[in-house]
Amino acid sequence: MRSGGELEPERAALKVEHVVVDVRIQPEKRFLSGVAELTLSTRIAQSRLPIDLDKNFAVSAIEIDGTSLKAGSWRNPEGRLIIDLPRPVPAGGKVVAKITYAGTPHEAVNAPWDDGIVWSSWQGKPWVATTAQGYGCDLFWPCLDFPAGEVPEIRLAITAPAGTQAIANGKLVSVEPASGGTSRWTWLAKNINPYLVAINIGPYGEIKGTYDSKFGNKVPLHLWHLKGKEKQAAGLFAEFAPTLDFFESVIGPYPFAGEKLGVVETPHMGMEHQTVNAYGNDYRKDETGFDWLFQHELAHEWFGNQMTAANWDDFWLHEGYGQYMQPLYGQWREGEARYAAMMAHQRKYVLNGKPLVSGKVRTADEVYQAEQGGPGQDIYYKGAWVLHTLRYLIGDRAFFDATRRLVYGRPDPKPGNFKPRFTSTPEFEQLMNAAAGRDLTWFFDVYLREAALPELIETRAGGKLTLRWKTAKGAPFPLPIEVAVNGETRKLAMTTGGETIDLPAGAHVVIDPMARVLRRSEAIEAMQRR
Repeated sequence: MRSGGELEPERAALKVEHVVVDVRIQPEKRFLSGVAELTLSTRIAQSRLPIDLDKNFAVSAIEIDGTSLKAGSWRNPEGRLIIDLPRPVPAGGKVVAKITYAGTPHEAVNAPWDDGIVWSSWQGKPWVATTAQGYGCDLFWPCLDFPAGEVPEIRLAITAPAGTQAIANGKLVSVEPASGGTSRWTWLAKNINPYLVAINIGPYGEIKGTYDSKFGNKVPLHLWHLKGKEKQAAGLFAEFAPTLDFFESVIGPYPFAGEKLGVVETPHMGMEHQTVNAYGNDYRKDETGFDWLFQHELAHEWFGNQMTAANWDDFWLHEGYGQYMQPLYGQWREGEARYAAMMAHQRKYVLNGKPLVSGKVRTADEVYQAEQGGPGQDIYYKGAWVLHTLRYLIGDRAFFDATRRLVYGRPDPKPGNFKPRFTSTPEFEQLMNAAAGRDLTWFFDVYLREAALPELIETRAGGKLTLRWKTAKGAPFPLPIEVAVNGETRKLAMTTGGETIDLPAGAHVVIDPMARVLRRSEAIEAMQRR
């Protein structure tokens, strides 16, 4: 069970063109059965198909281009379904594989920090949800389980138990009665990464509306909540429009207005499932006055779903930006004091165990799990602080221009002139360099490719203050720093990595008074050791 990583040539050559999945969920048996039809193209000749499907499922039948295969024409060692083709597919050719499968799906123990299906209940009715970011889409349906396996179009039909609704990505196509009081819900989603495909079943009520975008289009709004939580849900739904105001003003148009902005209450904390964000924060707001989880998961519609890292090694682009959007929203709502307080809170969780990026092709878990040698939670908090420091360095205009290009692939996004895109840390660096008008490799080398933070060495003697940057590898680090002397703030250019200034006798000095810069803090390290 893994998502991403190194790809064999035959897998890398495959591209999903279209998917139809029809699943039946039986909560009382904790059982899933389904039929999936994948239309695939290939850049090289193929004599077999390597498809990802969790080993918990037994495959009972496969058709290739409408012809049934004989038993023994496929095998599924360790979650890799290998299908021997009846005839080779040439380079540039297409093949349609129809797979019938069933079994007891992998159950999540601590979703969303691990993946699988979550079985729960509400008022005597089944309440079921899926997550797949780390372990992959093959936990529920046959797929190409790597970020570049994005699906141009998927039609997902879910048969749900009586008294429940089945909520998924994209637009609702139909709801049809099925046998035994069940119902069949069919959804159509486009340009979606396979790990974002989600199944949600429960006794839901729905709040819906329409958002009038500043870009002239309309966004359908939907919140599916557990019955009995109408009042709390109405409070969360009231946050939809002002939060969209922020994102559309600061970043750009909501990327999936042609489908919906959806939120569904789940029996786990949350996940950025495209157009149907999972929500499990129990409608709690903190001192900021808004629901941080809703805001964070919605941020991923821009940073993760519209803009997707092609390699999990660049996962920090999803989570760093996603985490940074909460303080940025606090600043947009209430000003500098709220922003500073929220950034200070996040700073406590920067651990610096491993670099944010390795430059290698990695699986999701190799990045997300610190015990597997990855940066772990630093992709959130350190990522956000790197963006905060970079914004201070190059200014708002350059920072947001480069961010907009990273998300949309262009500086002037409008509804209809962009599509979801893949990106990488090198592209992020190139865009920031271009927007800043100078080479910032020294900045990225230290903050992204080294674990240790830069340390500011302070020496005060003979009426002078000397500040000098110290980095793990001794590389040049000309990051400017603000210094307040007796309440008056000035910025030191630190062009050569250090600077000396004269001090009045008995001067009171505060380094970086607005906490603009991510640097080593002995106080935070001591706190973390306790």
